[in-house]
Amino acid sequence: MSKAPPFLLLLAFLSLSALLPSLSARPVTSGDVLVGGGRSFRELLRSEGLPGGLFPRGVEYFSLDLSSGLLEVRLRGPCYARYDDNLTYFERVVRGKLSYGELTNVVGWSEEELFLWLPVKGILVSDPSSGVVLVDIALAHKELAASVFEEPPECRPDAGVAEGEGADRNRILMGFL
Repeated sequence: MSKAPPFLLLLAFLSLSALLPSLSARPVTSGDVLVGGGRSFRELLRSEGLPGGLFPRGVEYFSLDLSSGLLEVRLRGPCYARYDDNLTYFERVVRGKLSYGELTNVVGWSEEELFLWLPVKGILVSDPSSGVVLVDIALAHKELAASVFEEPPECRPDAGVAEGEGADRNRILMGFL
């Protein structure tokens, strides 16, 4: 059996290397499931009528079942993020049902309200021209400016860092009471 000339192997390697970054930047459809990560996730959210910065930085992977709308988002790890004056907590995996303008049945996302951590059940943008995002937190609905979600915030493992200097860490440790 003859060996391939080294320059052909090098050419094949360089061709694949040049192709890989473009593949990882785009979502891939596999049957009825859309998968991807990073920037393509923000593009997916925008195409579904939601703000691109709805989830924090650190999205490693996402999958969307096109038939059921089940969205699974995997972050680098559990973390805290701040949207304007709202401290939120994300588990490593967040799931929900995605349809145009809304994310419902959310699991893995909580928001601090009056010293308590409440689960975020859904996100709704009923009228994009209103500039309002409705956040369903357990027993209440909260209206936030859509501009708060334009860019994804940093995702930090320590709530004190997300809170800022001098944060009351005891408040963070109370958890779900």
